[in-house]
Amino acid sequence: MSTERPKTSDTITLGAARAPARAMLRATGMSDADFDKPMIAVVNTWTTVTPCNMHLADLAEPVREAIRAAGGVPVDFNTIVVSDGISMGTQGMRASLISREVIADSIELAVRGHSLDGVIVLVGCDKTIPAAAMALARMDIPGCVLYGGTIMPGRQGDKDLSIQDVFEAVGAHACGSLDDAGLAEVEKSACPGAGACGGQFTANTMAMILSIMGLSPMGANDIPAPHPDKAEAAARCGRLVVDLVKSDTRPRSFITETSLRNGAIAASASGGSTNAILHLAAIAAEAGVPFSIDVFDEVSATAPVITDLKPGGRFLAHHLFLAGGTRLFGQRLMEGGRLSDAPTVTGKTLFEEFASAVESPGQRVVRTVADPVKPDGGFRILYGDLATEGSVLKLSGHSHTRFEGPARVFEREEDAFDAVEHNRIKRGDVIIIRNEGPRGGPGMREMLGITGALVGQGLSEHVALITDGRFSGASKGFVIGHVCPESVEGGAIGLIREGDTICIDVAARRIDCDADLDARRQNWTPPLPNPMGSVFTKYSRLVSSASQGAVTIDPTTTSSSQQSETTQERSA
Repeated sequence: MSTERPKTSDTITLGAARAPARAMLRATGMSDADFDKPMIAVVNTWTTVTPCNMHLADLAEPVREAIRAAGGVPVDFNTIVVSDGISMGTQGMRASLISREVIADSIELAVRGHSLDGVIVLVGCDKTIPAAAMALARMDIPGCVLYGGTIMPGRQGDKDLSIQDVFEAVGAHACGSLDDAGLAEVEKSACPGAGACGGQFTANTMAMILSIMGLSPMGANDIPAPHPDKAEAAARCGRLVVDLVKSDTRPRSFITETSLRNGAIAASASGGSTNAILHLAAIAAEAGVPFSIDVFDEVSATAPVITDLKPGGRFLAHHLFLAGGTRLFGQRLMEGGRLSDAPTVTGKTLFEEFASAVESPGQRVVRTVADPVKPDGGFRILYGDLATEGSVLKLSGHSHTRFEGPARVFEREEDAFDAVEHNRIKRGDVIIIRNEGPRGGPGMREMLGITGALVGQGLSEHVALITDGRFSGASKGFVIGHVCPESVEGGAIGLIREGDTICIDVAARRIDCDADLDARRQNWTPPLPNPMGSVFTKYSRLVSSASQGAVTIDPTTTSSSQQSETTQERSA
């Protein structure tokens, strides 16, 4: 047996008492020589239910081969996926955010249960990406994350399509501007094969963030799912994870206040998904690093949007890859003084990685900080009467700085969608959807069905939408989610009545109501969480607020105290 530095897996391979464990491992093909090598978990989120992850079983093979060639032993596990695009607008969407916790838990249980030395997680659909980072942060054993890559654009005539176009086509169909045949054509053309949804939606936003944070090797996540270079990127990650184990380089060396802030800047400057706020808070909580959602407000004020990406722009993630990818995007932010240097899993610093960026001649996707697509970033954190603990406004995709109008109150997403579908929402309305928070929903559903339908009806610039739920990365319009406290926690969103005047002031960072909410509270009892039973009820009992990442662990004392201090300052 080896006399080198002890390995975690020695727990199951060394000594007479471990003979039963070795006997079972021998049945899988391992030998005495393998017991001297680091055992690497290859955790896969492969499934055939969604194009986002359906190719990951094949992508795992070059990972395994590279681990073996580098002197490790790959050990395969699989975990679950809930497809947001498929479950959107249904009760199944309640499972989506909950799946993030289950994925992180299952990775931890598989790796710790078998005393493994390292881990690489292959991810695709939205929640698998932050869940992988959360698990690495929680376990703090050497590892990295490989994203399966974006889908290629769909085509309809000379127009590139993404799943966003299908949701918006539903709205156009509802208002009569698109017939059945037109809707069917969009549906059949939008998703041509393997890969995650194609805009700067949640999957591509989070894949970019993990590269910027140093948890994924720079460039690997940019490569589209069907691209011939994807297999070599996978092999690179296999070699890398063995190197990380041998050097005992651990994830928490990459998950710091600096890297989390860099991740927030990347999300904002790329016009990315509001879900990044929820997921970065969760990763910070798992790593025990202080983090406040107000970081997003700060960085949005100083880091402009420099990519012209959907949902607010013209291009898709595939076009960003062709333009120069995350390296070029990061180089532009570095040159503008917006990012801080930090270590990455490749052994190079972030700025060293950016130095090798290659810009494609004539590219129109990435601009500069001095000449941005939009002068401020993609988010604002709003407080006020309706959100004493904060809420999230997405700035990309609309031009409003202030909105005032009558409340249209709905107790659940389905009721609001029915009103939109039957043309009962009018210009100037402020749509309130409550009882959809992490605890009350439970599961904090995304609402792309509604936002897409509003776009399709030409209303997205003319109404506002406020919810204690959340939005898809493909959503655009004047939308405010993550309202805290949520309705079932006694939040003021539960006190709003039909016709109340709601004022949203972006400059003042407030959402207020003209009614006497304190008086209403005297005779009001918060609603109970939706009694769905089983895992949904368990999640409802454990989950923290959206402002703390909607995690099922206790947020760290430092993070909680920082958030509390910020909340008190904002409320004042």
